[in-house]
Amino acid sequence: IPKEVAVKIVREAIAGTLESNDVFVRVSPADKGLNIQVQSIVLGQFGAQIEQAARQTAQMLGVQNAVLSLDDRGAIDCTIRARVETALLRGAEVQV
Repeated sequence: IPKEVAVKIVREAIAGTLESNDVFVRVSPADKGLNIQVQSIVLGQFGAQIEQAARQTAQMLGVQNAVLSLDDRGAIDCTIRARVETALLRGAEVQV
């Protein structure tokens, strides 16, 4: 997605599962800012990295206003990024 494109979240969307080694991501519209909520079986060890992966993915897509809720079951970084991207794109309206 080109940098001049903004992705606006207009509907609630989900991606992922609650299976082991996966992450369930829910996205919904927000008026102001990016709010990321993380629940994880490894929150103490990897909570900051999980949030960072979600934030970087949203920023890469140009998402500025959204609520992202992640329920992690031990997913690795690339899985987290893929699930977040999928949820964001499912809930998005692309504006050029």
